[in-house]
Amino acid sequence: MSGTLNEYAAIVGEDVIGHLRQLARGLEGCKVVHVNSTREGGGVAEILHWLVPLKRELGLDASWEVIMGDEPFFHCTKSFHNALQGQSVSIPESLLRGYEDCNRKNAEHLREQLESADFVVIHDPQPAPLLNFCPNRKGKWIWRCHVDVSRPYRPVWKYLREHVQGYDASIWSLAEFAQPMPHPIYLIPPSIDPLSEKNRELPQFEVEAVRSQFGLDPQRPMIVQISRFDRFKDPVGVIRAYKLARKFTPLQLVLAGGGATDDPEGAKVYAEVREASDNDSDIHVLLLPNDAHRTVNALQRLTDIAVQKSVREGFGLTVTEAMWKGRAVIGGDTGGIRLQVINHHTGFLVNTPEGAALRIRYLLKHRDQLEMMGRKARQFVLENFLLTRYLREYLTLMLAVVHQTMDRIEL
Repeated sequence: MSGTLNEYAAIVGEDVIGHLRQLARGLEGCKVVHVNSTREGGGVAEILHWLVPLKRELGLDASWEVIMGDEPFFHCTKSFHNALQGQSVSIPESLLRGYEDCNRKNAEHLREQLESADFVVIHDPQPAPLLNFCPNRKGKWIWRCHVDVSRPYRPVWKYLREHVQGYDASIWSLAEFAQPMPHPIYLIPPSIDPLSEKNRELPQFEVEAVRSQFGLDPQRPMIVQISRFDRFKDPVGVIRAYKLARKFTPLQLVLAGGGATDDPEGAKVYAEVREASDNDSDIHVLLLPNDAHRTVNALQRLTDIAVQKSVREGFGLTVTEAMWKGRAVIGGDTGGIRLQVINHHTGFLVNTPEGAALRIRYLLKHRDQLEMMGRKARQFVLENFLLTRYLREYLTLMLAVVHQTMDRIEL
């Protein structure tokens, strides 16, 4: 459960909430439809769970639709994801045609709602072709890309670009991700909901119950990585870092995460992680249900150091979540992690398991530095990565798209 705007005022201040209401007055009654490919699992679904209700509270007619797809469809879109993040991936023509046909069928089901909307926000490649199947649309269509497209595999990006260049605007998380487009480009890094089950304060007895549930030793330091079981998150690399660091200091490792319905590779990666753990009783590989938000919350509060050793990362909401709980983060030197982990201030950026192990050892030895980084991390999230900032930028973008020919917009 998330909060209302008045509840967020206690965290960010009344002026911030008043600014949101002022922006929303120019959009009151607008019909806004968000479309993605999964209701549970992954950062996009988490964001939409709070973004849509808050838009409604501000007077917008906001809704959220999820497209349906078969196994070949999601194998195709997972290949898109890998290719956009730099892998050389050849996608058979049959899968591409199936991808388009699947979107055509979803368009038939959603067409009336999409064509009547004032704004349609399409998230990531999965539903991107919907634009082509809604010829009588009246509103503005925006494509929102959440993944790292800084160095895409060009043949796949060239194909996808044909589907997204016709949008009225696109949103990217970082400037380095944005690809040239014939329409306006906006930069909006994601944010977290501080009142969600995953981020709100927990009673200490509940935190300790999670420690007991998974057999975690309260006497020894612990590092935790929370993420989907995805090779880009490099969980096997985290295990290597743990094995190097524990040669010098007692240590426990938790790798916890769930799956997403639009990720067919998750089970295979989970099996690889189990194998790499080699039955080490101090490596806890936890496959959690998608609604285990309070368990994730507790694990992030129990850890001494949060780790997110991704090799590619669109943003990394689990980094933001750990920082909000006052934890220093050792993160991969990539993508949106760089926006959050400021070297020597909110954590450390690393490129290798050896580098991660070195930083783990340093922070566990220098507890004063660890605590200082945790305090800075929470303050950095408060100022930059809470949902009120994200919502403000979405509302501003929508006003800009509507009034894009005007030099000045009066609110």
